[in-house]
Amino acid sequence: MGKSRPVPEFPWGWRSMWVIVMFDLPTDTPKARKAYARFRKTLIEDGFSMMQYSIYTRHCASIENAEVHVKRMGAQVPSKGEVRFLTITDRQFGRINVFIGKKRQTNTPSPSQLELF
Repeated sequence: MGKSRPVPEFPWGWRSMWVIVMFDLPTDTPKARKAYARFRKTLIEDGFSMMQYSIYTRHCASIENAEVHVKRMGAQVPSKGEVRFLTITDRQFGRINVFIGKKRQTNTPSPSQLELF
């Protein structure tokens, strides 16, 4: 393996990361539906939560932790379809605007620290 890159010290809000997974997988055959269900189940088992249909999010304590989850889930991508991984800071995630119809919805607060089960 290569050398690990140095990670600059940032305030907590910039080190804490969110991984957003967006996917478009076929469900036209029983085999494709099974692959879709397996991928979705693996996301949930890895700690991802559904944000909306085909978009899942996971909070990570650091950039390195986010990279581990992206790599792990990237290895689980079905052979057909498209999956995108987006990694953003906690502060960027907090700036997401949610609109339902024409009414503005308030954001749910981000966790202030890593929660252990």
